[in-house]
Amino acid sequence: GVAWIDDANVKVIEVVLDHLAYGWSAEEMHRHQPHLSLAQIHAALAFYYDHQTEFDKAAAESLARAEAAAKECAGSPGRRRVRALGRLR
Repeated sequence: GVAWIDDANVKVIEVVLDHLAYGWSAEEMHRHQPHLSLAQIHAALAFYYDHQTEFDKAAAESLARAEAAAKECAGSPGRRRVRALGRLR
């Protein structure tokens, strides 16, 4: 299943991605998401590090699916129109 932070409508992976993508510390994440306590953020990061292999595998699979979907629709009529308007490379 999906790991959620107790008493918050936030998935653990959302906190983890902020940490990995932006390099934010728990304190910085708390400044950006004040509805999460420092304890919740630390618990989410601890859960991630305890299950890092599974999280990283799921993230890689998700990225591969997104790249495959983008490749599939690269030549779609809508994308061709937007590209012709100069709003997409």
